[in-house]
Amino acid sequence: QVQLVESGGGLVQAGGSLRLTCTASRGNFQSYNAAWFRQAPGKEREFVATISRAGTITRYADSVKGRFTISRDNAKNTVYLQMNISRLEDTAVYYCGADAGTSVAPTHVMAYDYWGQGTRVTVSS
Repeated sequence: QVQLVESGGGLVQAGGSLRLTCTASRGNFQSYNAAWFRQAPGKEREFVATISRAGTITRYADSVKGRFTISRDNAKNTVYLQMNISRLEDTAVYYCGADAGTSVAPTHVMAYDYWGQGTRVTVSS
C-alpha cells in the first residue's frame, strides 16, 4: 500500500506563498487520485484540492479557487500544492490523501484510503 509524507509547511505571512509537497512510496502512485485536505483546530477535515491519476482533471474548494494550484509529477511520485496565502483562515494542518477507487478526482474525505501525517501551515497577519 502507498505511504505518503508531506513537507513544506511553516509560518507564512498573509500575502506570501508556500508550496507543499507530498511524496509517495510503495505502490504505483499513478494509479491513485491524489488530494489535499486541511484541518483547522476544532474543525473537521475539509477538502482543498484534488487531481486525477494522470493529472488532467483538478478540482478545488471554493475557498481556495484562484489562489491554490495542485499538480503532480508521477515520475517523482509527488503531488504539490502551490499556495498563495491571503487569509488567516488558511492556517491548518494540511494532509495529503490517495484514493485507489474508480472515481475521478473525488472531493469527499471518505473517498481517500491513505493519508500522510500532515504538515502545519500557520498564517500570520
